[in-house]
Amino acid sequence: MQNRAVGVKCFYSQSHRTISTSVLNVLDSEWGLIMSVKLSKQLVTLARQGGGSFKTVSDRSKVASRFSERLATLNIQIRDVSHIKTKHIEGYVKSRLDENISLRTLQNEMAGIRSILASGGRNKLADPTHDKLSNQALGISGASREGKKEALSDERLREFVGRISDKDMGVALGIQLGRYLGLRAEEIIQSAKSIKTWQKTINNGEDRVRVIFGTKGGRWRNVTVFEREKVISLLDQTVRYIDENNGRLIDRSTLHAALNRFHNVVRDAGMTGKEAPHSLRYSYSRDAVDYHIAQGVSRKEAEAIVSMDLGHGDGRGAYIARVYNRVSDNDE
Repeated sequence: MQNRAVGVKCFYSQSHRTISTSVLNVLDSEWGLIMSVKLSKQLVTLARQGGGSFKTVSDRSKVASRFSERLATLNIQIRDVSHIKTKHIEGYVKSRLDENISLRTLQNEMAGIRSILASGGRNKLADPTHDKLSNQALGISGASREGKKEALSDERLREFVGRISDKDMGVALGIQLGRYLGLRAEEIIQSAKSIKTWQKTINNGEDRVRVIFGTKGGRWRNVTVFEREKVISLLDQTVRYIDENNGRLIDRSTLHAALNRFHNVVRDAGMTGKEAPHSLRYSYSRDAVDYHIAQGVSRKEAEAIVSMDLGHGDGRGAYIARVYNRVSDNDE
């Protein structure tokens, strides 16, 4: 009888320990989730404070969320940017490398993380020359910045315009604006705010228009217009369309929704890979360089001017020549 009592006591003791361990595991998991959510909210807020274009801020915010979620997965339970340590960032990058994420992507992610850390006052960790957190130290240096797009031919542009016009005329007009004014996607979406000003400027005999809305870092720029008659006709069409569609080029209530609509429509039409919308800027760059050379400037000067037309600054002429205006295999 005594042995039976001892056995029952041992059983309840073991059960109690098992139950206690299970409860602790659940509580630990829930606590880790709470920490992750708090950290994520703070990092996203800091990501937005870093400034930049809508896309830059959006991409940085995604990196902030991914970083906090990954730390939770790695069982690193912190809830404030002040608690982030060198080893946490190293662990994050290693985990991304283990997933075979490209070096260029990881470089962009680290640029986002550094911006977030700088906004949070962690300037030492944000230093790109940090002994342990530089790209080289993290094993993510050396990726090529050479673009993978190619200039989209006018024939292909006409094909895409034809496909897209039936689905969304605003997007069809938008890709043509991208082609003949060298606009980025967000600049295309927000061009509705400037279309009438551009129309007036060109009709007054000017050969440049000012792009203000949707630019990277909020840096406005003047863009050379070299296909004058095409641009005048395009602006006239676009003004009429916008007047009939609530003052919008893409008829969506928010910028985010408009960007999604734009990208979904062009993707469904087949504008992907080398022919993605960014290839329109390559086409603009190629023709703009030829136009400036025809005006009597040297090739280096032309490339510097086009670099500014595209929003890269006059010091990126060599980059324009190497990336935007390189010759494809089909052109050789």
